Amino acid sequence: MTVSRRQFIGHTAALGALGLSGAQGAGAPESKIPGPRFPDSKIRIQKVFMAKPVPSWPTPKLVVEDEIKRLNGIIAGFQNELSDIEFAPQDILLRTPDQTADLAGRIGKVDAILAFNLTSTVGALVRAVAQVGLPTYLYSQPYSGHDWSGVAALQKEGLKIECLATSDYHEIVDAMRPVRAMRRMRESRLVYLNTNPYNPKNAEKIKAALGTEIVSTDPKRFNALFARCDENLAQQVVRRWKRNARKTVEPSDQDLLDSAKFYLTMRQILAEERAQGITINCLGLFTNKQLPAYPCLGFCELNNELFVGGCEGDMDSALTMLLFGYMVGKPGFISDPVIDTSKNILIHAHCVAPTKMDGPQGKPAPHIIRSHLEDDKGAVLQVKMRVGQTITMAKLVGCETMLISTGKITDTPEVERGCRTKITTQVADARKILEGYAHGLHRVIFYGDHVRDVKRLSRFLPMTVVEEC
Repeated sequence: MTVSRRQFIGHTAALGALGLSGAQGAGAPESKIPGPRFPDSKIRIQKVFMAKPVPSWPTPKLVVEDEIKRLNGIIAGFQNELSDIEFAPQDILLRTPDQTADLAGRIGKVDAILAFNLTSTVGALVRAVAQVGLPTYLYSQPYSGHDWSGVAALQKEGLKIECLATSDYHEIVDAMRPVRAMRRMRESRLVYLNTNPYNPKNAEKIKAALGTEIVSTDPKRFNALFARCDENLAQQVVRRWKRNARKTVEPSDQDLLDSAKFYLTMRQILAEERAQGITINCLGLFTNKQLPAYPCLGFCELNNELFVGGCEGDMDSALTMLLFGYMVGKPGFISDPVIDTSKNILIHAHCVAPTKMDGPQGKPAPHIIRSHLEDDKGAVLQVKMRVGQTITMAKLVGCETMLISTGKITDTPEVERGCRTKITTQVADARKILEGYAHGLHRVIFYGDHVRDVKRLSRFLPMTVVEEC
């Protein structure tokens, strides 16, 4: 199942308004306590139309005003899918280079520019629009003009411009994904839970590059809130978990209760910090008895609703999940990859996995409640993901590099080795991945092929895209 952009926007808008996990319904026990919220401010786009004073190509009969009216009508038809976007009230029409004076002032404070070349010979106008410095889309429909041919050169100069050379107007909707993600990242906060605060220099770097604020908390605060958690509400969460799972194998009722209290405590911290995600040094803190349980089931709940529950204090992976959640509307599965070059496969394994990899309104995958495999303690999920599904493997590294590749799920192995959730993925070149592997073990898996979205995003951020295979 694929969740449409319209469904995703409508769902996240509702979540942001209510502060609830919408797929669980208003009657879910966790809806009775504070929870995280999505940013829901409007994203602003300026439309710019460009045409030479006397049209020739595509036709001397072109009436510029009528063409603008036609295109605006098409865009208006996408209103439901762009419900979180508002266009500046006045379009800008450029006919000659002298009209580009103080263009930045005329455009004002917007998130991006959507420009249309209505005729040929408007290359100087395209350049002037791109030089405003905002993320810019040039929509160049067939038979509008040849100025698409100069966009690659503008990109090489470092200008933030992407060309949509297509007859499919719906690509305008799709192209807004990176702009949406950039805006939402600037409005978001991530909580880092460990004994020591997150490195302040790295936090400043993230704030400067993505706009996301990192806030630190510690086990002492968490454990104090955990101790006060309403056990009746936690018991209701446990009953829901057991009802939705195919079976429970190792975990005791106390393991499940502690996991539910952990989840509700994370929700409370996210609400108090006005944050959209949390990453925890879970293995280290639990092993050292500084946390009362593993967060795995709670992470699943958060990730199912596109908030972030990130493993092992891995900030790069947590930021990757947050970014993709805003951009493509799907949660991520942090994995420890296993490479088998003889079969040209990667096996992705971890004890934390969303059940709704299609997005919040998707059908949950079949799952079993198990113990954490490495120590046979706590409660986690073994999730059976969809065989045949195309996936994207990604990781944002230091806000500067995006690692990316694709594959297809061919199996969900049933072996008592590795972590509980496992997917076998056929890839283009497993040996290339092996020989070039860098930047830590973790990678994040998303349903779908999102290479195009990532490459568009890299036009607007100082980010290098590295295709791992």
